Amino acid sequence: MISGARIIADLKVTARGFLRSRVGVFFSLIFPVILILLFGAIFSGGSGPVTAYVQNNDQTCHQGVPVCVSTELIAALNSTKALTLIPVPTSANFTQYLLSHSSSDGLIIPTNFTSQFLAGAKVNITLYGNPASTTSAIVSGVTNEVVNAFNLQAVRLTLPEVQKIPTIGVSGTTIKSTGTKEIDFLIPGLIGFAVLISPMFAMVNISSQYKRDKLFKQLSLTPLTKAEWLLSRILWYILVTFGAFTLLTLAGVYLFGAHVALSVYIIPFLLLGPFLFVSLGMLVGTVSNSPESAAVVGNLITFPMMFLSGTFFPVSTMPQFLQSFAHVLPLYYIIEGLTNVMTYGNFGAATTDLGIVFVIAVVIFYLAIRFFKWRED
Repeated sequence: MISGARIIADLKVTARGFLRSRVGVFFSLIFPVILILLFGAIFSGGSGPVTAYVQNNDQTCHQGVPVCVSTELIAALNSTKALTLIPVPTSANFTQYLLSHSSSDGLIIPTNFTSQFLAGAKVNITLYGNPASTTSAIVSGVTNEVVNAFNLQAVRLTLPEVQKIPTIGVSGTTIKSTGTKEIDFLIPGLIGFAVLISPMFAMVNISSQYKRDKLFKQLSLTPLTKAEWLLSRILWYILVTFGAFTLLTLAGVYLFGAHVALSVYIIPFLLLGPFLFVSLGMLVGTVSNSPESAAVVGNLITFPMMFLSGTFFPVSTMPQFLQSFAHVLPLYYIIEGLTNVMTYGNFGAATTDLGIVFVIAVVIFYLAIRFFKWRED
């Protein structure tokens, strides 16, 4: 039977050991703040809207249709305050026009866009961008968000000209942006970094060393159970995560003017993140043969998640095969969920991310308990 008193007692021991470790405090709380100061200074000049080009080839807007959908779409994109769309003549070669204006960001609205939309057909707009450019990711994301709004609104249309439900297709990543800056997207990534780095490295090290030094065997002689020991570690790193979240959010908001939406929907990610990575670190440490091999395996797991989950730059800027790989990393869904809540306000997508994190966390926790030897060590 799990005892709350024993968990609290072990939690106090863990806290004292953590606070006595300067390295642990530095990497858990100070290092993420240093990162936000560094990247915040780099991105602090990017507060203005992104300039992009638009070529509207929709000829049906000049044929007396009741609603010019392409014009409404362009107006909606400009109204986000994240984009400034500059019109391109229909006679111009769009690719050459972008190159001549030292830009890679733009979109083309095809011929008969409005008539096809009103007829209930699916019609696509074409985005232009550079995968290595952050601005291209923003243009793609904002366009997707506005297009999603148009598609949802189309379901409610009552115009007699609309026979079927129309849809607009476009490639990209969903971003809701109202005067957003790069720092707004960096904060959730660095919170995810803090969620990952401290519990993962600490638990890999602790569990492998305890196994080698037979400390688990000694702990098994006490009333403390292995589930209670693991839960006390999870509780401690949840507290550390909330501390890192507070420091990073305050630094982003007050030093760099970040736009962060605080919501209770953030809390589940701050709870499940440490739960997942404490369990994963414990699993890696206990199934490894030595602290050295545990460190190698831990690094092989941690570093791909650190750089490929959207911590420092958007996943949408990566090649397609890396994007597919990122979607199997649990940290991706934590960062994506935090970004959906804190930057986009997209709680529906965040709920999906949270569900995925919850399933992964439960599975990893079960495996950690299953392979975590206690009396046998």
